[in-house]
Amino acid sequence: MNILAHAFLGGADDDLRLGGMMGDFVRGAPDPSLPEGVRRGIVLHRAIDTFTDRHPAVVQARGLFQAPFRRYAGILLDMWFDHCLARDFAAWSDIPLEEYSDGVRQLLRQRRALVPERMHGFIQYMEREGLPATYADRGTLGRAFIGMSHRLSRENPLAEAMPVLLALEEELWRCFRAFFPELLAFAKGHW
Repeated sequence: MNILAHAFLGGADDDLRLGGMMGDFVRGAPDPSLPEGVRRGIVLHRAIDTFTDRHPAVVQARGLFQAPFRRYAGILLDMWFDHCLARDFAAWSDIPLEEYSDGVRQLLRQRRALVPERMHGFIQYMEREGLPATYADRGTLGRAFIGMSHRLSRENPLAEAMPVLLALEEELWRCFRAFFPELLAFAKGHW
């Protein structure tokens, strides 16, 4: 799961949502000086990633990717699932996607002092691109894959991923619809 899903799966608790969004930017044990709810959000982020990676529908979806994309299937699915959530957000939330997205960015601005330094550049990118709402747009998603391809240290095919994802779109939507309700129930168990 990516930034939209991790925020959403933190529920209405700002600390859990913030920690969930910070999870990919924190190495090792969460800083004990962080508020307890933020630390719990980081732990929840990791539990969500583990649940997702082990879910049979996600394991099956990773198997749909051929080389050289199979090696990057986890990254591709994380971002694609944010695309699915964004496109279908009204089915999961009473808050309109744009309003929710604005709230996510506002939370990051308000609590910036708690956010790891390595996340600050990503927050600027979110502001510039209107994320996470614009993950609903395939063009934004394609540009995100191109940008990510440049940030990885080794040569990779991420910049060419969109046609592959679009060819698998029907199967990937089925996967998302099969596992996301279970993931939401799992996350709610940690609130």
